[in-house]
Amino acid sequence: MGTKETIAEMNAQFGIAGAARVVEGKGGLPKVEVTGAAAAGEMYLLGGEVTSWVPRGREETLFVSAASKWEDGKAIRGGVPVCFPWFGNKADDPKAPAHGFVRAKAWRLESVERKGDTVAVSMSTASDDGTKRLWPAEFRLVHRATFGAELTMELEMRNTGSAPLRFEEALHTYFRVEDITKVRVRGLDGIRYIDKTDGFKEKTQLGDVVIGKETDNVYLGTAHAVEIEDPAMRRRIRVSKENSLATVVWNPWFEKAKAMSDMGDDEWRQFVCVETCNVAKHAVTLEPGAQHRMKAVVSVEES
Repeated sequence: MGTKETIAEMNAQFGIAGAARVVEGKGGLPKVEVTGAAAAGEMYLLGGEVTSWVPRGREETLFVSAASKWEDGKAIRGGVPVCFPWFGNKADDPKAPAHGFVRAKAWRLESVERKGDTVAVSMSTASDDGTKRLWPAEFRLVHRATFGAELTMELEMRNTGSAPLRFEEALHTYFRVEDITKVRVRGLDGIRYIDKTDGFKEKTQLGDVVIGKETDNVYLGTAHAVEIEDPAMRRRIRVSKENSLATVVWNPWFEKAKAMSDMGDDEWRQFVCVETCNVAKHAVTLEPGAQHRMKAVVSVEES
């Protein structure tokens, strides 16, 4: 059965007239295209990844690189990649894929539901022979994205094995901005963070986060919301969350961006990553049969 036939079958099963349909996306990859009353958006089965959210009457909120590869087995550059079960490089295997293996894996479409003005899309992935070669644990992971006046993303992880397991997770959200040098990330003043660009030294944030160089900071003990002030676009993006104790702020700046084959040389100016996560000392331990749910809620208002 070819890809187009598969997409047609999924659309017949999950499509909702006037609200959502399963279509062929970039690179021929299947995606759910949402056209709800409160927002438009899209979510690819590759990586179970949200790549667009446009609240009604507003501009695109997420950034996706024009140089992204759009190929099976390769992560999408932008949107909201799901990082799991490790963040960054795998500590005991430098050859393992960065940020884990699920963001480059084809997920399964579980459901598409219309609830009032919102559309909720659920996708799942689970352990198999391929994942066990990199990480021996048994698991089932669900990403549920609800597209509406707010974008709600829930990552549900269940330990389906017989032994406890420990994992890191992140919703690695790329937010579109007009000019990164004018952006301020608010809500992290006084917070301790790990500076990954400076030998993983632990520091304290003083004032708003202002991006003026390569930035890769892991803010610790952050259960509260943060805001992205973008004066050039005259908007403020708020990210609130549940069951997340870390926040990552990342921008590669120009030198690192030039070395990335799936990012245009000047695209670093157009985004800031503010990531809802549980990483480093906030990694999650799950007993057999237990479930953990991390949630991020994104909203936009004029500023």
